[in-house]
Amino acid sequence: MIGGFTDHYFTTADGPRLHYRDYPAVGEETGVPVLCLHGLTRNVKDFEELAPMIAALGRRVIVASQRGRGQSEPDPDMERYQPLTYAGDMIALLESLEIAKAVFVGTSMGGLMTMITAATRPDLIAAAVINDIGPEIDEEGLDRIRENTSSREPVDSWEEAAARSRESNLDAFPRRADDPTFWDAFARRCWSENTDGQLALEYDGQIIEAMNAGGPLPDLWPFWQPFKSIPVLLVRGGITDLLTEAAVAEMKRRAPDMAYVEVPGVGHAPFMTEPEAWVAIERFMGEVG
Repeated sequence: MIGGFTDHYFTTADGPRLHYRDYPAVGEETGVPVLCLHGLTRNVKDFEELAPMIAALGRRVIVASQRGRGQSEPDPDMERYQPLTYAGDMIALLESLEIAKAVFVGTSMGGLMTMITAATRPDLIAAAVINDIGPEIDEEGLDRIRENTSSREPVDSWEEAAARSRESNLDAFPRRADDPTFWDAFARRCWSENTDGQLALEYDGQIIEAMNAGGPLPDLWPFWQPFKSIPVLLVRGGITDLLTEAAVAEMKRRAPDMAYVEVPGVGHAPFMTEPEAWVAIERFMGEVG
């Protein structure tokens, strides 16, 4: 075991092999396991701080890199790069681990995967933490994501990778503008050394092509309906450009028991280790199965 987790691999039904980390509960288990789901171009390293914090609460934590990210294999069929496919992969992963029910923690795309799972296999979800995403996604935020992912040129040093990460994400973390340690850590979650000795972003470029070719989003509100009865905590970045306050109000109207926390001064998306987010998550984990 390295750093509180073990590495494993799972082969999907249609071929690509996925990498996941398994963090054992610290001490006595206090509830069902937790499944952490990252955003569009990220990987297991996005949860390298949060997962041990949750494990310390007495819960086993599973963190998976979706196909085409991190150490997970790319998909030769670009059309399968979509949340419905990923949700199916995670359902199969849980079944292979004989986990009958889990708390889902989903950031951005991972939140969409959680909503899809709630609509198709609600029996698998004991509760959910949805991070900075909802059934209505602001077009301004989507345009920013497309712009930020338009350049995938490799770099020659971690200093360059940190600078690129800062350039792409400064609007979301303005309070970290002069914190080189933060941007170095950010880069090391998103970049890795390639076979040429350079540093490259850890996702298949076809993921962005698939997103751009996908057309307008369907009506996602039906996928929110299950949370009228499934316990849910919504985390929102205070300056996010993806999840509007109006969307939050409608989510609350449709799921009146929804817990909610806003992380001030942070855009899309909080890491959920921020004090405001963590206090809410710790409380929520203590209240659900």
